Amino acid sequence: MGRVTNHPGRPATDSRATPATCADIPAAGRAADPATAAFRALFTEEGQALLAELRDHDPAQELAVATRLRRDHSPELVSAALSQARLRQRAVAKFGAEDAHRMYFTPNGVEQSTRRSVAEYRAARFRALGPVRVLDLCGGIGGDALAMARAGLSVEAVDLDPTTCLAARANAEALLPDPAALTVVTADVTSYDLTGAQSLFVDPARRSGARGRIFDPEAYSPPLSFSVDAVRKAGLGAIKIAPGIPHELVPDDFEAEWISDNGDVKEAVLWHAANAPTHGAGSSPAPGACSTPGGSPAHGAASAAPVVAGVRRATLLPSGVSLVGRGLPDPAVRKVGRYLYEPDGAVIRAHLVAEVAEELDGGLIDETIAYITADELRPTPYATPYEITDELPFGVKKLKALLREREVGVLTVKKRGSAVEPEELRKRMKLSGKNSATVFLTRVAGAPAMLVGRPAHP
Repeated sequence: MGRVTNHPGRPATDSRATPATCADIPAAGRAADPATAAFRALFTEEGQALLAELRDHDPAQELAVATRLRRDHSPELVSAALSQARLRQRAVAKFGAEDAHRMYFTPNGVEQSTRRSVAEYRAARFRALGPVRVLDLCGGIGGDALAMARAGLSVEAVDLDPTTCLAARANAEALLPDPAALTVVTADVTSYDLTGAQSLFVDPARRSGARGRIFDPEAYSPPLSFSVDAVRKAGLGAIKIAPGIPHELVPDDFEAEWISDNGDVKEAVLWHAANAPTHGAGSSPAPGACSTPGGSPAHGAASAAPVVAGVRRATLLPSGVSLVGRGLPDPAVRKVGRYLYEPDGAVIRAHLVAEVAEELDGGLIDETIAYITADELRPTPYATPYEITDELPFGVKKLKALLREREVGVLTVKKRGSAVEPEELRKRMKLSGKNSATVFLTRVAGAPAMLVGRPAHP
């Protein structure tokens, strides 16, 4: 990429004329877009000074701050700077303070961008699969593209929105030792020339301003079918999708991976490699990428695992351990044992509860509930264990009496298969005491039940 500027935090100019990079948008076009014009003003000396001043501002004092700043700056610039300061504060949770306060965001960019830990994991797996260049379609503000560039890949990020592209280019300038590793192109991905693409990453928009979150994959922008066809033609790539996608919509020649970070499910990804083996047809998971049946897990990072068509995988960050499905039947329902295991959300979304139950020599408390029960305490990264002290039919008075007897003052309420709101139940308990407990509001063999216990430590 031919850059003609070299100022940290400023967009660079790409040498190509068609399609244009963000910095090549004609001045007349920029002026016609007030949002883009206001965003560009942040890169001036005045805009940079305002952003520095607003880094740690208190949002509760924003009206007073805006009134003061407008005495010396234009209302448009003050508004843009305050908006950017708010977005940076929100982005700290995803990108960390050091990166977030140097980056540039749009409202959708903060909402839809990939968390840094997840992007770094995916970039490492991309790198392990062999490509040196990745075409990032719907690149947004560059969350994934930056991670891939930092992992040593050459990235071309394509997005339709000019302001979003400005943010991505500025982020490359602000964060990358070699900003030329990331090219940003303003174009419609559905008409962009993908000829010669070595590998693709597609992150379609899954939200609509009018409808909010989109659940139908064909209503993504672009539709899932477009992304699948594009990745197939490239021969290697990945598609970011919503974690709730029905399993029957996953193409047979793709691997599906669900990713959680510190227990929270963040996303699902479809992986494809043209020469990938098919699960169940003589293939086997990569060493260390799945649990050892009937024993302790053989842990390993999925970043080193090859793509296997038809595989369902659950990956847990920050450890990077990965569980690969083996097509096991649903576990049997059994009476509640001494221990209850709560599977990680990625395990549940990937439909791999049976694999964890087999590892723990356990069963389900109910055929519709993803809680595993067992008589022994075994270490596993894929589920959190609790020691169960009491099993009760559902009843507020019974629970209140038990907690009073046990002198419980701190109560954690978890639920699965119950309509009761945990916070409302906690208020009704009127707790006072020196002990703590966890109650599971759930079903046992089809009947509403309460399981009381405490975290167990193998």
